[in-house]
Amino acid sequence: MNNKIGLFFGSFNPVHIGHMIIANNIALHTDLDQVWMVVSPQNPFKDKKTLARERDRLHLVRLAIGDNIRLSASDIEFTLPQPSYTIDTLAYLHEKYPEKEFYLIMGSDNLLGIHKWKNGELLLKKYGIYIYPRPGFEAKDYSEYKMVNVVPGPLLDISSTYIRKQIKDKKSIQYLVPDAVFEYIDQSRLYS
Repeated sequence: MNNKIGLFFGSFNPVHIGHMIIANNIALHTDLDQVWMVVSPQNPFKDKKTLARERDRLHLVRLAIGDNIRLSASDIEFTLPQPSYTIDTLAYLHEKYPEKEFYLIMGSDNLLGIHKWKNGELLLKKYGIYIYPRPGFEAKDYSEYKMVNVVPGPLLDISSTYIRKQIKDKKSIQYLVPDAVFEYIDQSRLYS
């Protein structure tokens, strides 16, 4: 029974080893049955012009996951209004999967800015949140939030923005992304 689902939202533009290490670490060190990597068509805080097509990003996430049964790629936000708001996606998921419990997965940096999110306070009160450490944001005490659990893990300072710049500058992104993702981007020239 996969009833406890962690939702790891992201543009994944492209997905990289940092994303995969976080998703796998959360899956291994929590009581979640599965982690869904939810590809967001448009994050309200990001510029859509820099995004690869959503289906391409979903394909890369599927390639990155491979045969890991604890992880799953999700296109649930593709049919919802854009930009995507977490609270709206959660309402939709509860309606579609009433038998499942959903938890948020986010970086310690995102938690600090959650008051800027649509219904951010409601998210903090109503949903369990698993936090992974981010460089420069690891020292905060989250004890004021009853539903927040910090999951220790490696501090990773890799970004999709950096990877896209490497590609633009004709530098290799090998080892920054999973091998299957590297091969696909290299052959398809997706970000070139």
